[in-house]
Amino acid sequence: MTQTTVYTGKIWTGVADDDWVEAFAVADGCIIATGALHEVEDQVGTPHETIIIDKGIVTPGLIDGHLHLSLGGTQLAHELALDPTDDAETILAKVREWTSRLKPGEWVIGGIIGSGVLPMLNNVEFLEKLDEASHGHPVLLRDDTMHNRQVNTTALEAMGITADSSDPEGGTYVRDDQGRLTGALWELACAVAEGVAAGSHVDPQERQVKALQTALEHLSALGITTVQDAATMLPHFEGLAALEEAGELDMRVIASMPIRPFIEDGTVGEELFAAGMEFESEHVKPRFAKFVLDGVPTTHTTALLNPYKCNHSSHDPNFRGELYWTLDDLVAALRRCAELGLNAKLHATGDASVRQALDAAEIVRQDAGGGPAMQIAHMSFISEQDLPRFAELSVAADACPFMWFPSPLTEGVGAFVADETMANIWPFKDLLASGAVVAGGSDWPVGLPVLNPWLGIEGMVTRQAAADSANSSDSYGDRTVNINQAITLPQAMAAFTRESAKALGIAEETGTIEPGKSADFIALDRNIFTGDIKDVHNTQVTRRWVAGQGS
Repeated sequence: MTQTTVYTGKIWTGVADDDWVEAFAVADGCIIATGALHEVEDQVGTPHETIIIDKGIVTPGLIDGHLHLSLGGTQLAHELALDPTDDAETILAKVREWTSRLKPGEWVIGGIIGSGVLPMLNNVEFLEKLDEASHGHPVLLRDDTMHNRQVNTTALEAMGITADSSDPEGGTYVRDDQGRLTGALWELACAVAEGVAAGSHVDPQERQVKALQTALEHLSALGITTVQDAATMLPHFEGLAALEEAGELDMRVIASMPIRPFIEDGTVGEELFAAGMEFESEHVKPRFAKFVLDGVPTTHTTALLNPYKCNHSSHDPNFRGELYWTLDDLVAALRRCAELGLNAKLHATGDASVRQALDAAEIVRQDAGGGPAMQIAHMSFISEQDLPRFAELSVAADACPFMWFPSPLTEGVGAFVADETMANIWPFKDLLASGAVVAGGSDWPVGLPVLNPWLGIEGMVTRQAAADSANSSDSYGDRTVNINQAITLPQAMAAFTRESAKALGIAEETGTIEPGKSADFIALDRNIFTGDIKDVHNTQVTRRWVAGQGS
């Protein structure tokens, strides 16, 4: 016999920004009724259980539309934790201490190094200090963009890299003015180091499963019920499949599979697409191809419409970065995705790369099938003339990482990107006014090593660093980031529920509390809509339900 449960309390459904109900009923994992308590009970009719949630409020479960499950979980479960505010000496001290825990020859792997700190490490003097601190262990440290790495000489030797080695396609082994390796790796050079480091693990499968378990437990405690993994490789699929088979996966995972070589070594493109499809399951949904159209600002690999700031005497004052794809190749690949039934998630950190993505969308939207569903990820910078094109072309704005307030990453980017461009960063208000879908994502572990979606939700409204957080207002005072683009709290909550569901193509399944949807919802310890907006980041999730199952 089907068990019906009625939940009653103060319930924000997310159907509209101000839509509240007193109760809803759940049966067979789905919501079957909403409304006033007496209306819901009358509609249910049959004997049922009633659960009263008399503290705080109930909302739809959060959807993180952009994160890296394996990277984030591996960092939590296995690696040296660095804070983006750590300076060179602090990093060296942490590496030195970490080596005492390792077996001979074991790699020191960790992060994250702040974007403002990374350039200061790019020299042979720091490389020598890192060699000394690591006591003969190979070292691989990731930056806060996850597009760059800092390694030591032992790691370079393990990679087979010398000063005479050619740079890999799409990447750079950074050298100083005298041609000496500094230990900095940019873009696809990182994949070489990651591949060698991964090959040193004694039991990669066990390590992967532990990383994913750790990530999912962490996300669950934060009230997240669905995620879009932004770069799902074969080992990640295998780890998720192991958890699904063991009955330990209670989160919907929308997979995005890299179409070209990625900063993590492994199978990509149509070979990965075909393999990934075999892992489709109740919770794992291989739905997207992942495109990378440019890099990151801190290594001058973001494609911009305005020139970069001049950072040194040899810098080209007209340099704007470079696009990784030609428009013709991008259009052809998007059409192929449509043929394969895949949607497209496009990394575009600069306004030039965003424009290229929109130009490609405009072309494929004229095809008979209209091309694939598309998200443009990061989209920190958007030319004013391109803002209305998101809605016009049905392209979702995948907003991440949630650094739309003062932070080490924002500060680091501002050192490279023109002030005029930085002044218009994260134009959420204008995008929403144009009718665009703005989906929230963390990009965890990019930006901040500690994931807190409530920090991102608060920051969309205040555009300030939260007090008593890792990016404390003690450091930034009352400074804001493009405060004119602040949005309302209901709009910010929608970005992490209803609108993310739309961007992921699962709006018929989840994202709101309404009949016919999966019973994915959470109970909070407070009413965030009536309390102090600057206290939202302290919100605690008291319980979480996925398909009606509580945890």
